[in-house]
Order: sequence, then structure tokens, then C-alpha cells
Amino acid sequence: MQKQIKKVGVLGCGLMGSGIAQVAAQSGHPTVVLEVSRPALDAGLKRIEAFLAGGVAKGKVKPEDARDTQARLSGTLEYADLAECDLVIEAVVENLAAKREAFGRLEARLNPAAILASNTSSLCITEMAGATSRPGKFVGLHFFNPVPLMKLVEVVRTVRTEPGVEETVLAFARSLGKTPVRAVDRTGFIVNRLLVPYILDAIRALEEGVGTIADIDQGMKLGCGYPMGPFTLLDLVGIDTTYFIANIMFEEFREPRFAPPPLMKRMVLAGYHGRKSGRGFYDYSAEPPTPNDSLTRG
Repeated sequence: MQKQIKKVGVLGCGLMGSGIAQVAAQSGHPTVVLEVSRPALDAGLKRIEAFLAGGVAKGKVKPEDARDTQARLSGTLEYADLAECDLVIEAVVENLAAKREAFGRLEARLNPAAILASNTSSLCITEMAGATSRPGKFVGLHFFNPVPLMKLVEVVRTVRTEPGVEETVLAFARSLGKTPVRAVDRTGFIVNRLLVPYILDAIRALEEGVGTIADIDQGMKLGCGYPMGPFTLLDLVGIDTTYFIANIMFEEFREPRFAPPPLMKRMVLAGYHGRKSGRGFYDYSAEPPTPNDSLTRG
């Protein structure tokens, strides 16, 4: 039976968690976001404040809507403050042990009828659900970065998901102004299952000298109508993040198309993670960014 989600909790106030908390509060849900430290919580709440202020400045968000969103949003360091939530969405580090620990600390305080969801992009939903006392009320709820702008949400059910739970979460996603798609619990779900091999093939094409960074990006933008090329996308998402996801997918399927190319491994080891580190396939030390063509020399 479908239930209505009123109060929302979010575990983690990093880039994804703060975005999820923002859209939940913007959509009228009282929202509590939890972090493990005051500096991390303050940084996440300031990120939300800055995003809303930017929307107001551009005329995309009404000042009163920004104020109402902030009024519905609260931050905490205490798991007990999530006790009355109907849905809690986990958005902590992409590490199974860390996620299990967070769910374990949360469950003792949470209403038995509440639904748990993970924002993981690659880990096994069934395995996480099995580590809780409510596997029938556990789903994947995979948002995309940046959360306030990206319309898609993958809703991932498992063989143990109870009737009505998936429908409840689908309705919740729609209440956020998102377009949900259903996926079953297979590593990578829908989007990464198709996107990761494409990105890895782009790196292989670069390694083989098929084209330059700029030409491959331009080719996919203008030839396929993509909003950005594969290297610009990799730098935005994070080369280290994509490398991590690719390794999980390769472990699951053992297919060569999911294996990270050598260049990608060496970039991660060198700290070339993309925009967040200032250098990836492009150098972001100046505007506009310039292709890092030295990657394939020598």
C-alpha cells in the first residue's frame, strides 16, 4: 500500500546530500540533514544557501521561496533528530562499511514504518538492505549531480522490496519535480551501465591516438548532440569517482568494457581528478580551461 512521505531525512550533507536536502525542502517537505561533524554540516548548509541565493539573483527562485526552503530545512549531528522521518535517504561516502554503520546507528531511533533509501550509484542495494532490519522497506534512490538541476532519479527495487514501497518512492520523486525511472538491482543500474563503457572507450580512443581531447569532445557534442563531450563530463563528475564505479562494475561483471584503462588509473594516482582538483583532462588554472594534451605524450 502506497503511503505519503511528509518528513524527510538525509544522511550526509556533502555535494549530493546537500542537493537532495535542498530539493526536498524546496518541494515542501520538512527536511533534516545529518552530518558527522559541525564543519561538514556548516559547509553543506552554506552550499545550499549559496545555491538558493544564486537562483534568486538570476530570477529563477523567488526570495520568499528561498526563505521558505531554508525554514523547512534543519541540520543536525544527532541521529535521534531523524526519528520522525517517513523517508531517510543515505548520501554518505561510497563505501559499503560506512553505509552499514550509518544505517545501524539510524535504525534504533527510526519509526518501524519508515523507508530507507541509498543514493549509491554503484553498490549493491540488496546487500545494504540485508544489513538492516527492514529489507522490505529499502530501495535505491539515485539522484544525479547537480541534484537541483538534474531531472532524473533512478528508483531501484530489490527482490525483497515490499508491495507499495516502490510506488511510494516513485511518488515522492515526482513530488520533487523529478522524473523517476524504475531499475532493478544490477550494478550501475540503467545510466551508469550504459554511460561508463562509453566514457572508458573515449579514454581508450585517446590512448590509441584516434583524436585529441578537444576533438573527441567536440565530435561527440556536435556529432551526437550530447551537451558535453566525454572528457568534459569526466572532469565534472570526477575521474576518481568514475574510476571507483568502473572498478565495482568490473568486479561484478568481469567484462573488458568495464575495466578502467591504464591512463585513467595513472591520472587518479597522480591526483588529476578533474575540476575539483584543478586538473584532469583539462587544466582549470585559467579560463577557458585548456586540454591537458601532455597526458598522451611519451
